[in-house]
Parts: sequence; C-alpha cells; structure tokens
Amino acid sequence: MSSDGSLLTPVCLVTGASSGIGAELARVFAAEGHRVVLTARHEHALNTVADGIAVSGAPRPQVIAADLAAADGIERLARALAAAGLEPAYLVNNAGFGLVGDAALIDRNEQLRIVDLNNRALTDLTLRFLDSITRHKGGILNVASIAAFLPGPGMAVYHASKAYVLSLSEALHEELKEDGVRVCALCPGPSPATSFFRRAGLPADYFPAVLMRDAASIARAGYDGFMGGHRVVVPGKPSRIVTLLPRLLPRWLVRGFGGWRWRRKRRALM
Repeated sequence: MSSDGSLLTPVCLVTGASSGIGAELARVFAAEGHRVVLTARHEHALNTVADGIAVSGAPRPQVIAADLAAADGIERLARALAAAGLEPAYLVNNAGFGLVGDAALIDRNEQLRIVDLNNRALTDLTLRFLDSITRHKGGILNVASIAAFLPGPGMAVYHASKAYVLSLSEALHEELKEDGVRVCALCPGPSPATSFFRRAGLPADYFPAVLMRDAASIARAGYDGFMGGHRVVVPGKPSRIVTLLPRLLPRWLVRGFGGWRWRRKRRALM
C-alpha cells in the first residue's frame, strides 16, 4: 500500500535482467502470467528484453535502470517502483558478477563491488520488500551458483559471495515457509555466451563442457523448482554431482583440488 493509502500492483522484480539467466528468468515469469519489472544498469538492453517479451504475447515489462551496487541505487529503484504504483510479490535476485585471478592481485575496490552487488544489494532488496512479498504470499528466488558449495581459488570472493547467498536462502526458506512464502536458491553451473564470462575475464573453455548449460534451460528449471517449493535447485546432473563433492570428500581434498586446478589455469591465462 502506498503512502496515500492506495493499493499497489503486485509484480515480479527481476534484477540483472538485461541478459543471460536474468533475461531468461524474466521471459519465463512473463510467459507464466506474472507482471514483470526488469532492472539492471543498461536501459537499452533492458528495453530490448522487454520488447522481446512483448512480441511473445505477454504484457511488456516495466523497465527501471538502476545500479544496485551504487550507494543510492536501491533507494532509487524503490522510489521508482512506488511512483509507478508497483510493489514486489516476487523477487528474483539475479544481479551479480565475479572476477578471475588471485585475490591479492585483483583491484580491491572491484572485489568489494562483488560483495556490494552479490550480497549487500541482494540482502537489502530481500529485507526491503519482505513485507509486500509476505502479504502477497509470493517468494524470493536467489540466483547463487554451484560455486556456493566449494571454495574457489582463482575466484575466491565470488565463491564466498555465492556461499552467502545459498546460506541466506536456506535460512529464509525455513523462516518464511509457514507464512506461505517460497524462498529458493537457484545454483546453476556455468552458462556459455553470457556477460558473466566477459566481465569475469574467463575464456570460453575455462570450465568443463559437461557443466555447461544454456540460460533458457537454467531459467526454466529454476522457475519450476521455485514454484514447486524447492529449497535449492541445481540444474543438470553433472552440476548436482559437483555439489555433492564437499559432502563425500574431505574438505582438504576439495580445497586442494581447487588450488591445483587454478594453478594450471593461471599458467594458461598468463
């Protein structure tokens, strides 16, 4: 409800919706009858996604360009939603990025920006809109990664940030399920041809091909699992096997293998 007492329209807010998994999640939610709001930094790319959704026959999503890692980015987004008479019933926290390299060598401010976007912004949005999500008995879909299950030499801050997302999602799943609110962590493996690879500085063959999965199938699996009340969704059998390794193998062995693999990859990237 707005400050003047008028009712707000419930929507599905998708962050990082300008490309990749975020854009595909927006398409799935729209196709399933949800009124969708898209947000990311680049308005032109958001409009391209919105136009594509409209051409498919669904209502054209509202577009709100915002830098969620900026100090005032989330506040600006919240004000724009309220001004448009909208409030989230569903929140899809997809915005995020990672960087490849030794933590000691990557720019410190860029690594802190990973935390700002992957963790602080996700947490702020979740807590900020929890009242409206609960009122509409909606849900929160947090896009984590199979990286959440493993320490990640070579992408240390990114892996740690996704472990936070997984832990928070699982805790909120338990806290909110009695209120009829779904909370789910979508933990995909790598998806080729997405902006994540370009921004992280990853070559196309950095990850084993068996783990690769297209963004559209990841989004569909995420939506179906989320709506089915699942706590965690890991699309693809190979990725599910990866998430089991820390439970089946000693921690030192999992960590050591990650370090050995990074040292090999680091030589190839130099």
